[in-house]
Amino acid sequence: MASLIRITDDWDLAEDCVQDAVERALVRWPGDGTPDNPAAWLTTTAHRRALDVLRRRRTEAGKLAELAERAERTAEPAAELDPYGSAYGDDRLRLLFTCCHPALPLAGRVALTLKTVGGLSVREIARAFLVSEATMGQRLLRARNKIAHARIRLVVPEPDRLADRTAAVLAVVYLIFNSGYGGGPEADRLAEESVRLARLVARLLPELDEAHGLLALLLFQHARRAARTDPAGMLVPMAEQDRNGWDSAMIAEGLASLATARGTGRPAGPYRLQAEIAALHATAPSADATDWAGVVAAYDHLLRLQPSPVIALNRAVALGYRDAPEAGLAALAEVADQLTDYHLVPAVRAGLLRLAGRDDEALAAYHQAIEAAGSPAERRLLQRRIDELTG
Repeated sequence: MASLIRITDDWDLAEDCVQDAVERALVRWPGDGTPDNPAAWLTTTAHRRALDVLRRRRTEAGKLAELAERAERTAEPAAELDPYGSAYGDDRLRLLFTCCHPALPLAGRVALTLKTVGGLSVREIARAFLVSEATMGQRLLRARNKIAHARIRLVVPEPDRLADRTAAVLAVVYLIFNSGYGGGPEADRLAEESVRLARLVARLLPELDEAHGLLALLLFQHARRAARTDPAGMLVPMAEQDRNGWDSAMIAEGLASLATARGTGRPAGPYRLQAEIAALHATAPSADATDWAGVVAAYDHLLRLQPSPVIALNRAVALGYRDAPEAGLAALAEVADQLTDYHLVPAVRAGLLRLAGRDDEALAAYHQAIEAAGSPAERRLLQRRIDELTG
């Protein structure tokens, strides 16, 4: 798909030709056998289909010549079009940067990345973001039209612009993961797709420490997915989760990715610092055994790089465990005025008050938290806390 878009500059044509190649494979491979290099077969078949379409159009003389020349050069495409080879990888990298171009609105970047790089259908993306299929189709159409009208090319940016553009790619992948954090089949699909995209970016940009840091962060968080709810569907806070239910293989992969990020020798960036915090949680045998001093230190570093009241809120929780609940409450009071509309603030305050043994104040805070809760699952968890305090 990425190769065809680069050659034809026509997203719809590329998509149609790839689908046509897949359809032919489904018909021919059961009888003829699967080729030694299925990706090369599909890509070559799609190229030939595009050549036929452009030949019929007659008006695409320049593109036709370019495609014909490439077809001659790739008569034996097995090595060049290997899915893990440089040519194929470069095309996917170009496609990622195009989908996440700063000129596109953020919603358009997310939708285009999921559709074109992730391969999700318009219906799947629409359901995941709770909009109609028609609305999502229009969002994709506007993004593609913007690419055409602004003449955005399918290229990897120049070295001096790579960092800024890569930040946009990583932000889109992280946003996709956060959109899938709430649970449910569609959310699970988004989270899994974001992990796959993070693996792809880390493989295509092996020298980028923040790409490995982001991959590690997502792996640590995704490893806990099965333990975040109980059999009745009730949310289970991390401190109470059965850590035997965490995915140990995914945690091991996350630790390897984090080691790769550290191995670059560069100062830690925001994604790597968040991964460092997640690693301390993922490797602790229990909540009480967590290296809370290390967690607070990482949050201190993260706050210097990326001042944010939400990060300060998370630091306040860690401070409450490292020192005492009162220390966490004092840190929370310092940032509460900046988070007046953030629904998690009363829940965090209630939790710290409960740890401090101030049950009456905690009860009042839990009632306030229920009114501000962002989802039914959160409200059920908060009600359970109230029930525990009231007996």
